[in-house]
Amino acid sequence: MPLTRITLRQYEAFLAIADLHSLSAAAARLGLTASAVSQMLAELEDELGFRLFDRTTRRVELSSAGRDFLASADGVLRHVRAAEQSASDIRNRAAGIVRVGAPLVLAATALPAAIAQYATLKPKVVVRVVDIVVEQLVEQVASGDVDLAIGPDRPTGNRVHCRPAFESPWVLWCSGAHPLAARRRLRWHDLRGVPVVATGRDHERSVAQMLADVPADSRIMPVEIVDNVTTAFGLAAAGVAVTLAPAYVAPLARTFGLVMRRVTDPETIRKVGVYSPAERAPSPAASGFAEFVGEWIARWDRETQRG
Repeated sequence: MPLTRITLRQYEAFLAIADLHSLSAAAARLGLTASAVSQMLAELEDELGFRLFDRTTRRVELSSAGRDFLASADGVLRHVRAAEQSASDIRNRAAGIVRVGAPLVLAATALPAAIAQYATLKPKVVVRVVDIVVEQLVEQVASGDVDLAIGPDRPTGNRVHCRPAFESPWVLWCSGAHPLAARRRLRWHDLRGVPVVATGRDHERSVAQMLADVPADSRIMPVEIVDNVTTAFGLAAAGVAVTLAPAYVAPLARTFGLVMRRVTDPETIRKVGVYSPAERAPSPAASGFAEFVGEWIARWDRETQRG
């Protein structure tokens, strides 16, 4: 039986009549004439091959076959309405899954708070955090392994676009008992002879770049390079060394009891941005979260620095 010829409007007419027991009342609900509803019912019964209602002078009652068919017809419309709502949610950025990449510090501090707030605005959007080392941020976005990423400035090429979010100065983190903690501000030459631990090759290159124009006798070279920033914080907390990192690591650094000191002459700024693909259109959910998190994380940085 070619039920594909049955229209959703015919299902609606059938269910309205079954609910109201009247063709005229069903017509009023649907915004149609009684004759139009009667015609749709006749066409539906013709397609089904059985009578749906028993008509009396006062009421229209479901036939035995109509009662058997009622649940199926109601299920069709419920599924259609659910599909319509799903499409509306997706179109309006209210539903979907978003994979967001970020290096450890941002993934552990800023992103969870951003996700929690976004959930109050778009509860059907699922945001999943993917831990990514800084060196892989751009490639993960370009390859589609993540929908977007948040992290320090990196060369993007033509496949990835970066929208600036905030800027953060490179600072020194040390134990409160360290001699340098007594200084409010430091110059690079104050770090001469002080053991400095760096986090990853990206950190090492950043330190080298920021000191490129500094006189040779003021340049600082890390005595050790570790893979994870938490390891560097642990060494600094024990007083074994100090470490250099952007100021935005403050929420995590302070859990180790570390204090922050600005390093000037020169003071170097690290930029943080939101990375998105340039060669493919993001999903509505990803686009919506990207817009939200770009503004949110800039506020988060300002509040973190005040803290």
